[in-house]
Amino acid sequence: MNQKPALRLVAGGLDSHAEWLWFCGHCAAPSPDAPSPSARVCPSCGLGLLLEAREDAVPSSRDAFLVVDSSLLIQAMSREAQGLLGVTEELAIDKPVAELLVPADAEAQGRTGFAAAIAIAADGSDGDIAHAFVRPWNTFGVRMRARIATCGPPRAALIVLDSGRTPALRAVTSREAAPVAAPTVRRGRGRRH
Repeated sequence: MNQKPALRLVAGGLDSHAEWLWFCGHCAAPSPDAPSPSARVCPSCGLGLLLEAREDAVPSSRDAFLVVDSSLLIQAMSREAQGLLGVTEELAIDKPVAELLVPADAEAQGRTGFAAAIAIAADGSDGDIAHAFVRPWNTFGVRMRARIATCGPPRAALIVLDSGRTPALRAVTSREAAPVAAPTVRRGRGRRH
């Protein structure tokens, strides 16, 4: 009889060396120190609650992002997300995230789907950052990459959207920078009837 061991060592797991940083859940302003429990309102904008997330998940002030709880309800929304999704934070709070964002691909479901990634991040048991492609619920032909990670307290999912508004920078060779000559147009003879 060939028995396999019940437990085995796997590489990876939670990254205990990841640095966690505090930021505002509204304007994304960083907070250099951990706030006291009674002083978690952002000193920069006075509107957001200070949250903590992995350093590689923390949004910048130019990012559109949402904070979603384990019930998949929106709990916070950045100013940029309000503009990108066309809804105010006041109207979005306590609404299901599916009323604003849905998977960009109809077949994107299951364990690796958008809702599953939010639930896992909001649970806080997985330290990894997930990625998914999403779109506004009422708009077709638009795809945004979403970065989904744990934030809190209380534990929630941080969804940072890449709207593609800022083009990626790349090096341009001298050949690409040279002016291109206009194509030559040949005029053919038409058939005469």
